Amino acid sequence: MAAKELKIFCGNANRELTEEIGEYLGIPLGEAKVGHFRDGEIAIQINESVRGADVFVIQPTCNPANDNIMELLILIDGLRRASARRITAVMPYYGYARQERKARARDPITAKLMANLITTAGADRVVTMDLHAPAIQGFFDIPVDHLLGVPILAEYFRQKELSDVCVVSPDLGGVTRARNFAERIGASIAIIDKRRPEPNVSEIMHVIGDLEGKTVVMIDDIIDTAGTITQGAQALLDRGAKEVYACCTHPVLSGPAIERLENSVLKEVVVTNTIPLTPEKRIERIKVLSVAPLLGEAMVRIHEDLSVSKLFS
Repeated sequence: MAAKELKIFCGNANRELTEEIGEYLGIPLGEAKVGHFRDGEIAIQINESVRGADVFVIQPTCNPANDNIMELLILIDGLRRASARRITAVMPYYGYARQERKARARDPITAKLMANLITTAGADRVVTMDLHAPAIQGFFDIPVDHLLGVPILAEYFRQKELSDVCVVSPDLGGVTRARNFAERIGASIAIIDKRRPEPNVSEIMHVIGDLEGKTVVMIDDIIDTAGTITQGAQALLDRGAKEVYACCTHPVLSGPAIERLENSVLKEVVVTNTIPLTPEKRIERIKVLSVAPLLGEAMVRIHEDLSVSKLFS
């Protein structure tokens, strides 16, 4: 049997990243038109044969989340009906991941609903990065490859050759990520204890760890409104830190985030391009690292039925 051809398609969520991945793989983007009908419905036209192909649809479900989700679902459905042999949804950012449990009575579990929709649309596999809750992998009944942004971020800071570094988790839930990052750059670790009186509002309670005279790197999976990161940076300086950097995989940067970052004490904010930054968000303080080589290598390994986990060993 002839080897199945690898093809890549994308919606409008992050075409720049998809083009980078295509360049890494040496593969042109699949010919597909993704737009809207006049009534606002998603209109998709696939303009090449995908029969028997191994197809990857690259689409983070970031803002505008609902449009991007529908583009992904309709693309998958169209490719399935066009007889693609295998369809992999490559979602660098998994929208609705923060709605993964019932925090209050009658809450929906929207991250699970997302998994159901993607599977029902016809995806055979999912590739994503730094899920807000790793347990979301279990919401799927198809294989999920969960890639990590920590190695990319750690390599950047390792090359900066900072001295006397302490890695700080901005909450108790991020300790495993912070420990992984600290081990990769040979740093100590500290933790911020905070509480959230309501969504997108945080209050710094305590800092656990020795920060006196240290260069601090705060790491999180998402920076959304930037309240936690900017408040945390000030709290760390107040407790003796020499300077504070911040990094994350997903730069959601909604609402007052850019203003807060510009007015903060942070020396630099390092993010990846899982989510595209609009021009007004490309401020001097933000450094963007590309995840295209990581995603491209993962896609090659999936296509060739090789281990993806070896990318992180």
